[in-house]
Amino acid sequence: MAKSKTPKYVYYFGGKKAEGTADMKELLGGKGANLAEMVNIGLPVPAGFTITTEVCTAYYKNNKKYPKELEKQVKEALAKVEKEMGAKFGDKNNPLLVSVRSGARASMPGMMETILNVGLNNETREGLIKKTNNPRFVYDSHRRLIQMYSDVVMEKAAGIEPEEGKGIRQQLEAELHKMKEAKGYKNDTELTADDLKELVEIYKAKVLEVLGKPFPEDPMEQLWGAIGAVFQSWMGKRAVAYRRLEGIPDDWGTAVNVQSMVFGNMGDTSATGVAFTRNPATGEKYFYGEWLPNAQGEDVVAGIRTPNPINEIGKSEHNAHLPSLEKAMPKTYKELNRIQKILEKHYRDMLDIEFTIQEGKLYMLQCRVGKRNGPAAVKIALDMYKEKLITKEEAILRVNPSQLDELLHPIIDPKAELSATAIAKGLPAGPGGASGQVVFSASDAVAWAKQGKKVILVREETNPEDIEGMRAAQAILTARGGMTSHAALVARGWGKCCIVGAGAIKINYSEKYFTVDGHVVKEGDWLTLNGSKGVVYLGELPMVKAAEENPDFQAFMKLCDQVRKLKVRTNADTPEDAAKARAFGAEGIGLFRTEHMFYGKNSEQPLFILRKMIVSKTEEERRKALDELFPFVKNDIKGTLEAMDGYGVTIRTLDPPLHEFVPNRQDERAKLAESLGITLDELNARADSLHENNPMMGHRGVRLGITYPEITEMQVRAIFEAAAELIQEGKKPFPEIMIPVVCDVKELKHQYDIINKVHAEVCEKFGLKKIPHLTGTMIEIPRAALTANKIAEYAQFFSFGTNDLTQMGFGFSRDDIGGFLPDYLEKKILPEDPFQSIDQEGIGTLMKIAVEGGRATRPDLKIGICGEHGGEPKSVEFCHKIGLDYVSCSPFRVPIARLAAAQAVVKEKKANAKPAKKSSKKR
Repeated sequence: MAKSKTPKYVYYFGGKKAEGTADMKELLGGKGANLAEMVNIGLPVPAGFTITTEVCTAYYKNNKKYPKELEKQVKEALAKVEKEMGAKFGDKNNPLLVSVRSGARASMPGMMETILNVGLNNETREGLIKKTNNPRFVYDSHRRLIQMYSDVVMEKAAGIEPEEGKGIRQQLEAELHKMKEAKGYKNDTELTADDLKELVEIYKAKVLEVLGKPFPEDPMEQLWGAIGAVFQSWMGKRAVAYRRLEGIPDDWGTAVNVQSMVFGNMGDTSATGVAFTRNPATGEKYFYGEWLPNAQGEDVVAGIRTPNPINEIGKSEHNAHLPSLEKAMPKTYKELNRIQKILEKHYRDMLDIEFTIQEGKLYMLQCRVGKRNGPAAVKIALDMYKEKLITKEEAILRVNPSQLDELLHPIIDPKAELSATAIAKGLPAGPGGASGQVVFSASDAVAWAKQGKKVILVREETNPEDIEGMRAAQAILTARGGMTSHAALVARGWGKCCIVGAGAIKINYSEKYFTVDGHVVKEGDWLTLNGSKGVVYLGELPMVKAAEENPDFQAFMKLCDQVRKLKVRTNADTPEDAAKARAFGAEGIGLFRTEHMFYGKNSEQPLFILRKMIVSKTEEERRKALDELFPFVKNDIKGTLEAMDGYGVTIRTLDPPLHEFVPNRQDERAKLAESLGITLDELNARADSLHENNPMMGHRGVRLGITYPEITEMQVRAIFEAAAELIQEGKKPFPEIMIPVVCDVKELKHQYDIINKVHAEVCEKFGLKKIPHLTGTMIEIPRAALTANKIAEYAQFFSFGTNDLTQMGFGFSRDDIGGFLPDYLEKKILPEDPFQSIDQEGIGTLMKIAVEGGRATRPDLKIGICGEHGGEPKSVEFCHKIGLDYVSCSPFRVPIARLAAAQAVVKEKKANAKPAKKSSKKR
């Protein structure tokens, strides 16, 4: 039989059989697919139909017009619903009412619209009163329809944007309150049938007055108005903003679900509720939820009435006095509890379910995979794996990396956050929450912290000289800078709460205050930062410990380690950071920056000697300063090699341009001049000669080692001597010497010869045959990636410095992207910030060329990544795909990289698996 050429836009569900299934989410949306599935497994679901997401896409492509076949298909599906429910839409004696709800394929709770009781008018109302003998319920339903419909269809979908607080819904709410006050009622449930009948007329008059149009009486006009409003809501401000945050594509579209109404507001034997098959806040295995007697679904989620706990186990100090469904309607609760168990077993996940009880009869209105926080996600995944509901691989996919991040940092108490005053928003650069008193300088941060005060350092932007203050602060807040700005990189490395680029903040350093959105925040005032969301709150909010010692976290990480192939290293500059990273499961150091010792704690003396070396005019002066510096460098490297005993430590030779270390203050310059035996004028002339117009591309990295081979020589000697001493102490150090900013193989050969010469000298000095080590390079210049086959003649390993590779590949200065990148993202010129997630099309292609070229020359070439992308999940997955050996990231991102590496393996297996033959047996 030839297939019909007419596209199918409408799918019926009801009775014993639905036209859809759970795996049709792309077409039917999450809600529609799950309603169909619930019908198919025999649950009590009111009949209805789903208009597909394809209609939404066609609607926006076709100037907001529907496909011509849609109206006919809707009428046919409506006729099936009428037959199943034994009532007729628009009939004045036996009317069927419907709800109209949105349903995207990804859950977007609260972002789009719902309209209940569609089909009620003055005529159908009378028929329903006769049929139910319950006039109060009918007038209440009519009142609710007018309130929802006028708000969603007549105002929002019509593009009307009223002043704050003047929307039609608020104005109708005001009329309701006016009537309650006049009658001396506290609750909506006290309104009588006559009160509600009068309110319906008041509402209609108000709609006409405010919106200039009468409320529609024709049931079909109401239905199509509601359907259109759902499609319109897909492009509403809230929905668009939510999709941006969640990374949901605009072209997915939403489905529309039209479903027979069942009524929770028909009296004390009726009710409505929302529940979860497990506690979504803790992950504990018990049925958890809320319900309201004599109410409709919106009442539970709208927060107008305090909902009751669904069962006795779910009672807390806030609702202990309220009756549970378990006690108030034991028979119905028992049935609901039976159904939730069936659903969880069927879907093999924690579900969010909505139900209505109409005069004692239970109906299921929705089920979807429930949203959960980080600790709950880990617990549920582990428990379901132990219960043999899911496999190890499925458990690994059940926790997303941002949820895992929640376990690693203290977070703001979610209850306290709900009532807090948000004053500014920036980029979420460092996770978790923190509170403290505002200070505006690094020196004040250090001084206040020494007095035992908690501080938040607020700066326009930070620089390396602020490092001590940044370490002393609980959190960092900057007005400028992006996600790879100095503040963001440093804070993330420490796992410190940080918000950058909060552009609305205007700082007055001289008088020590900042202004934002009408607020004046002075030095010493308390702020709380949510670094995971980028929100700044006034005052001190309580924190909740998200313990690293959580046994669920440790057990979950073990599962990930059993599956992943990529090794995970850390970027660490101190023995303390190395120890922290090892505690988080790091398998070595992928980036140890030698220059870090010239910042922060105990840096004064080595920094002074380094500055002497920098402004030296002759090799003799330079070597003298380098000899003085040598013991500091050796001790520093030795401490970290020891902390990572048995694991590789990639040590990058001096990378930044030298002028960055030269002091600007004249008194500091005078001290330097005196130590070198030259005049201040002579020193100023030498210092000024170091200035560069574009230091990013200037005299730095390997270029320093070529101009001044003695600088490379000193660092390499420090590395080998530190390792030799540790070998003699019975340790197993494994240094990997990394030469940065290489663009040509001859640069590497030049440095390689120095390294080999020094290695031989140190071996002779310590009586060793060899000191195990590797020599390699950082691939951060496009030319290095393109000529990787030649560079691998000398390099035994590559490490991608993706921050600089991105910067040079795009020609974007990462310190200046704040001025234009937000527009690029808003206008979809770029899909995302390339400094956040590897640009796989461009920068990723350079990486692939380097991997293939390098391994063609040296098949055993070890390849890793040490840019900030090493802890970003999509980038980690990409590194797995192109065959890297390891990723390296800041200590607090190590668990996230371990999870992302495991998920990459599972996703790859799924993609490569042959589709299983469909079983003829029912599940």
